[in-house]
Amino acid sequence: MFISPVSAIALMLAAGAPQDAAYLTHLTAADEPVVLADVVIAGRRDPLAPAVAARARAEVQETPGAVAVVSREQYADHMAMHLGDALHTVPGVYAEKRWGEEVRLSIRGSGVGNSSHNRGVVLAQDGVPFNQADGFGDFQEIDLLSARYIEVFKGGNAIRFGGATMGGAIQLNTPTGRDAPERNEVRLEAGSFGTWRAHGEMAREWGDTDLWAGVSVLGADGWRDHSVQASQRLSLNAGHRFGDGREVRVLISAADIENEIPGALTLTQALENPTAAAAANVAKDYRRDMTSLRGSVQTRWRLDEAWSFEGGLYAAAKDLDHPISVVIDQQSRNVGAFGRLDWTGKLGGLNADLFVGAWLRDGRLDGLTFQNNAGWRGALTGDNTQRATAADVFAEGRLFVTGRLAMVAGGSWGWTTRDYADHLNPSRDASKDFEWFAPRVGLLWEDDAGRQLFANLTRSVEPPHFSALVQTPYPDFVPVEAQEAWTVEIGARGRKGPLSWDIALYRMAVENELLTFLTAPDIPAATFNAGDTVHQGLEAGLDWMIWRDGERRLKLHQTWAWTDLRFDGDPHYGVGRLPVIPEHHYHAELSYDAGRWSIAPSVQWTPKDSWVDYANTLKSPGYAVWSLNATLAVTPGIKLFLDARNLTDERYIANASAVTDARVASTAVFWPGEGRSAFVGLRTSF
Repeated sequence: MFISPVSAIALMLAAGAPQDAAYLTHLTAADEPVVLADVVIAGRRDPLAPAVAARARAEVQETPGAVAVVSREQYADHMAMHLGDALHTVPGVYAEKRWGEEVRLSIRGSGVGNSSHNRGVVLAQDGVPFNQADGFGDFQEIDLLSARYIEVFKGGNAIRFGGATMGGAIQLNTPTGRDAPERNEVRLEAGSFGTWRAHGEMAREWGDTDLWAGVSVLGADGWRDHSVQASQRLSLNAGHRFGDGREVRVLISAADIENEIPGALTLTQALENPTAAAAANVAKDYRRDMTSLRGSVQTRWRLDEAWSFEGGLYAAAKDLDHPISVVIDQQSRNVGAFGRLDWTGKLGGLNADLFVGAWLRDGRLDGLTFQNNAGWRGALTGDNTQRATAADVFAEGRLFVTGRLAMVAGGSWGWTTRDYADHLNPSRDASKDFEWFAPRVGLLWEDDAGRQLFANLTRSVEPPHFSALVQTPYPDFVPVEAQEAWTVEIGARGRKGPLSWDIALYRMAVENELLTFLTAPDIPAATFNAGDTVHQGLEAGLDWMIWRDGERRLKLHQTWAWTDLRFDGDPHYGVGRLPVIPEHHYHAELSYDAGRWSIAPSVQWTPKDSWVDYANTLKSPGYAVWSLNATLAVTPGIKLFLDARNLTDERYIANASAVTDARVASTAVFWPGEGRSAFVGLRTSF
């Protein structure tokens, strides 16, 4: 059986063999390099716990494209409350806070016009999507402290999930009783804006059975007016082994979440009085409150030396109470199944491997809308049912034409339905099906030290979600088509001496891009198909170990993303830029680790103003935000940390929503970034 250098590392770690620390560091650049000899975390029950993330990196880097793995250790000493707090070190992932745990998430320009929620990226935990069956999704259910590591698959590199979205996929992976870094951990955090959080977890093993359980409780007054939030989350992961390479797991998570929504402001308001809430949000008590329950039964089963299976069944239920311009009351129920067969062997005398899988899902959302009377329900104005069914069948194979070069080919076939029933006005009932095939080819070259070069050509297809198809006052489904794109990508990753790198260059030709713009504060977003558009850019991560002496080290971590999104000969906008996503985004952190204590100043810099409207008449100003992180190991089992942000109290715009032409449309679309803040935390393990 052929074993590449990266796969050899994964197998070596899994077997518990001695590790060569210098060899392991090549696994990542944008992520924290894993040097097992240098990783010492107080109270760790398993000195090889970082190998969990190393194995994950080894697996994802078998794809010829841009991928990343973020381990929990990378944000464990931060007040990480939302997805952006964990992913800011991954080049090309734009995740900036709007309010609470809501972020604007975009990978390579996905969902560029979305005024809220998530579109264009599959968000999942342990294979169970946070997205609804139509692809639309939320961020509030995500608990970063219940993740052992986070995988990021950009664009078509997410084929193992079966989807073919423009942005790709982000998956959180829950710890098990075997790979959790601590047997018991308690964490207490508090700081600015009345923020506090308590988290506790336990990991146990009883022979072939293991259990991990975690609880998180959060409260915050919020920096802005009308931005109180509170949440309680529970996660369980229980498993049993049936011999080597065979196990069954049951995963359950529950959440009760309450968030006030402060709303977007005009540019002047956001810069002069950024803590204020939008008047309409206060008057109508805008909130997003929900309860959710998610569960799955999964298995990984080694069939023989060549074949293995991974799959599961899942169900998710969510109840939403959402006063905005109207009061929305929704109950959503989603069920699904996924499975993947992996094979390793020879084809025509050459080493080869292959995976084939399928993802089936069905979702029903029953929604009521009422007039909003200062946050209370008034007259019933809407009663509808949305039903989405989807299936994806996918495959990808690698053929090693030499010991170092693999040819890669695959693709995904997808089919989905959109069925809408209006119970107050049956004449608005509508239904539509979408079907597509998204092929993929690529090359992956790897030297003996694990340094890689890759290239791929991928097609992506994204059918419209219900919010795009059902737009008042249009009487039927709005005639929007599926968004399609061809993407070519080349890149490199690896390590040499003190330097680690992760670089990808891509160009995407898009047809029928689903764009959204705000027309007025009280009118829902309108979505339409644009003409041809182009998404292109460069994503770069560079780590430099400047100096090292035993436990002491000085390291510079940098990421930079150049994102060029523009129309391609549009009759109205010509070759103007698409709005919202900044053209340049840079993040750097200089960390000094003395063993027992550490200090790390950092900067997040958007050097150029970003367009807000498609007509390119209004810009959101660039900014630089400086922060500082520090840690102190008090005893072998107790660690303190300080997370200080926006040290200069910069007034800046974190992100904005798109409008058509700022000269005539409402421009209350700016979300101010938070002011100076500081949070302290204590982590204890035993």
